[in-house]
Parts: sequence; C-alpha cells; structure tokens
Amino acid sequence: MTAIHPVILAGGSGSRLWPLSRELYPKQILNLIEQKSLLQATIKRVLAIPATLPPLVVVGDEHRFLVQNQIKELGLPEPLSVLLEPLGRNTGPAVCAAGLYSLTQHAPDTVLLVLPSDHLIRDQAAFYAAVTEAVQLAAAGRLVTFGIQPHAPETGYGYIEKGEGNEVLSFVEKPNLETAKSYLARGNFFWNSGMFAFTIDTLLSEMARHAPAILEAMRESVEKGHADDPFFRLDEAGMSRSPENSIDYALMEKSDRVAVVPVDLGWSDIGSWQALWEVSAKDAAGNVVHGNVMLEDVRNSLVRSELRLVAAVGLEDTLVVETADAVLVAPLSRSQEVKKIVARLKAGNKEEHRLHRTVYRPWGSFTTFEEQPRFKIKRLTVNPGAKLSLQMHHHRSEHWVVVHGTARVTCGDKTFLLQENQSTYISAGEKHRLENPGRVVLELIEVQNGSYLGEDDIVRLDDDYGRGKG
Repeated sequence: MTAIHPVILAGGSGSRLWPLSRELYPKQILNLIEQKSLLQATIKRVLAIPATLPPLVVVGDEHRFLVQNQIKELGLPEPLSVLLEPLGRNTGPAVCAAGLYSLTQHAPDTVLLVLPSDHLIRDQAAFYAAVTEAVQLAAAGRLVTFGIQPHAPETGYGYIEKGEGNEVLSFVEKPNLETAKSYLARGNFFWNSGMFAFTIDTLLSEMARHAPAILEAMRESVEKGHADDPFFRLDEAGMSRSPENSIDYALMEKSDRVAVVPVDLGWSDIGSWQALWEVSAKDAAGNVVHGNVMLEDVRNSLVRSELRLVAAVGLEDTLVVETADAVLVAPLSRSQEVKKIVARLKAGNKEEHRLHRTVYRPWGSFTTFEEQPRFKIKRLTVNPGAKLSLQMHHHRSEHWVVVHGTARVTCGDKTFLLQENQSTYISAGEKHRLENPGRVVLELIEVQNGSYLGEDDIVRLDDDYGRGKG
C-alpha cells in the first residue's frame, strides 16, 4: 500500500476575517464552525486516512506555540512533526522544504498530500474517495491537483480547465463575473482548491526542471536547519535566497505531468465573512449569530459578539463583528473589502492588525485591560508547570497581585511563593521570573509603570522556549 505523508500548510493570517483573525492569531486557529479549529479539523481529517504517516505541519516561526498548543489539545497518541519557516516565501518554497524534509525520513515514492489548514470540508467520504484517486495518479508519476466543482460564478478563485480524463488544459486567473458565468455554463472548469498530491521524487524532479532556484535554496535551508524539540527549524539564510512564489506558479502551471481530480466536498476556504455566512447554520430569518446578540427585525446578516452585548435593529445583508478592541460593520456583500482596512491599519502601524487584547505566549497568555501614558494594566495567566523567561526591563517597573493559584517569583537573588491576594513589586532593572508550580492555572494582575511600556523592553537572560530579546 502506498504510504501517504500529509503536509499541512498552517501559515497565513486570513486578513479578510479581521477583526477576529489577526496577524498573530490567524484564521486556522479560530473555531468558526465547529468546537475545534480549522487546523485541528484538518489534522483529524487526515489521520483518518488509511496508510497515513503522522502529518507534517509547516508554520511560520511566530505562530509555532499557537500551533503546538492546538496539537496538544487533540491528545494524539504520538507527536506530530512541525517544520518552522523563519520567513514567509509563499507556498512554493514551503512545499519544496516539506518534500526535502520528508525525504530524510521516508522513501522517495511516498505520496505527499498537501493541504491548507484553513479550509472547511463537510463531505468526509467524498474527500477520502478523492484522496484515493489522487494517490493512485501520484504513484504513477503525476502532479495532482484537486478541482472543486463550482456551484456559482465565483470571481474570488482561480480555475482549472479540465480536458479528457484527468488532463489539465489550463490554469486560469481569477475571472470577472461574465467569464466566471461562462466557465460555470461550460462545465469543465473547476475552482483551484490549493490541495495537491505527488510523490516526493516527482515533486523534487519537477522542481529541478521548473523551479531550480527554489529547490537549491530550500535544499540548503533543510540541510543547514536543525532540530529544536519539538520543531525542526529551517535555516534562515538559505531560505532567504529562495524566490517567493506559490506552488501553482512555480510548478503546477509549468509542468506537463499535472492531473486534476474533480471533487464535490462541501468545500469552502472561508475566505471572507460572506463565505462564513454561506456555510453556517442560520436562524429562521437567515441570520448567523454568535455570542451575546439581540436582534430585532434583522434578516440575512452575520452578527458576532466576542465580549459585549451587540444589539441590532432593522438590518439586512449586514456584517457586524465585535471584539474587545474593534468593531466591524459592513454590507455582507462587501466583506472581501475588509482586507483594505487591514492594509490601512498595517500602514499606520496600528497594533489592531497584529494582536488581540489577549495575546498568547508559550507559557499562557496576557490580556491588556487599559493602557495610558506611563501605566498599563494586564491580566496574566500561566499554565501549570510553565514559567516565563528570566528577564529584566530598562524602562518599567511591575506590581504583581495573585488572584488565583500559586506563583513562584524570582526577584534578584530571592525566590519566594505568593498565594492568592498576595503581591510583590519588581523594580526597573531587576532581573525576575514568574513560574506556576501548581496544578491549576495561575492568574494575576500586573500593573506596569514607567516611561516606556512596549513589549520589546524585555531583556531575556534565560528562556525555556528559545526566544531572544523582545
């Protein structure tokens, strides 16, 4: 039986689902449809395929602990491999690196099943049948892509033109509406899903023909990379020399060995709020509602509350999303344009494009309640057995008050325990560390005072997670 090595691409930020999705808390981590995230659903889906090797997850360095926590929550019997990208170079280098890394552990005829981590697939049986067909084609030396049966003249996807059998006649860029309608009427055009299957040997030999610069750079990046348990870190210098290109442009559109498997999977890339509305359960008025929401005479809308009561009257075809630090209101039909807001936030160096008020760290999380000149108030949660880095700050002092659990505090040369309702003061320039020695989550309030309160005012002297300054 042909061995299958799933490769799950878990990079990207999903800017069109702002303000819920952020640069440092991307779409694939969100629970949008089910009680598990899109990434977790993808992992569970591939683990159910017979003859499947433990998946390889490819993720950017800045998301590594989020992804690690997501995997831990699944309680899998054996750990998954996680390949860390030191910088983004699109899917071409990512897939190439995955193939090269997989080759260090598996045979050249192993089939790589490459899947995005942020897609919804409702028809699992159809997915498994499509994988079976794709693996057979891949084992015969083909580069296989999955083409989604279109149900509407969608202008947001690229298309694959299918010929006889599994032949691919052409790849087509995102069309205008009239062209998309003609594709739908002709019946042999399929949405490009971004899912692929090919053997390691076929991938690397075709990369050598059509994208040698990517192959050379990523081979160096893998060879000079190193294990950093539980991750494998690609070498940054090698990867920086790789051209930035998608696997479609780098390889699939150039090779003469491409085949397509048409599929109807109940698929969505959930690429916008309107796409989420389309695939979600609705009330009798056609509304998708999440959280503390009260509606009066509202129809065909998506209203989502993450923190506060959201009340709406007389809306139709409207998008309302509330988070702790941002509220988005737009016609549902224009939800694709949210990415323009994100671009403006990024250009203006506003943190709302990168972070929520709650920021996740390998040891737990912190939530910023208030920030003013010279003071900031946070709630910190520290997981059982976890500890922050041994660190110091040049510009701020900190006052910690324990509200739940037990804290072990290092301050200067002293180490001591704090119980609930106890507090301590850390002066600027003093080395310090916070640990949770208990079995329950430690929760404390931190009040910062000083001339500069940025997160980059951290000098790490010792860290369990391989982080440097900041």
